[in-house]
Amino acid sequence: MKREDKALGAFIGIMRGSNKLEKIVKQDVTCYGLNMTEFSVMELLFHQGEQATQHIKEKILIASSSTTYVIDQLEKKGYVIRSVSPKDKRMTYVSLSEQGKSLMAEIFPLHAKTISACFSSLDDDELTQLIKLLGKVNRRLDKEI
Repeated sequence: MKREDKALGAFIGIMRGSNKLEKIVKQDVTCYGLNMTEFSVMELLFHQGEQATQHIKEKILIASSSTTYVIDQLEKKGYVIRSVSPKDKRMTYVSLSEQGKSLMAEIFPLHAKTISACFSSLDDDELTQLIKLLGKVNRRLDKEI
């Protein structure tokens, strides 16, 4: 098999897997009244703490106007709190509210089990190898964009 054919096969496999994983994750987070982007913001805040709005936008890869909308929605639901930087009034920070922390503490372990189940056909060594290989591909792709 030619290298190009192998590369195409790998691409198709990654894309099919990605689409299936996304569908599973969407089903998982909608059970909690969240969409994927809302969950992504909450997961970032849950694991990394308070973040500048700009940093959230960069980490979850959505447009700035969409970031504001998502944060607005999470604030309406009572899951996040905004605060203006005392040093620079142009900077707004977002953190999880107590309600948001409580929700994430409840649902994240379940979410992690759902994701883990998606990779149950791989043993630990294979999963480690997959992580390394995808990291290598992503570092190469970072140079392209």
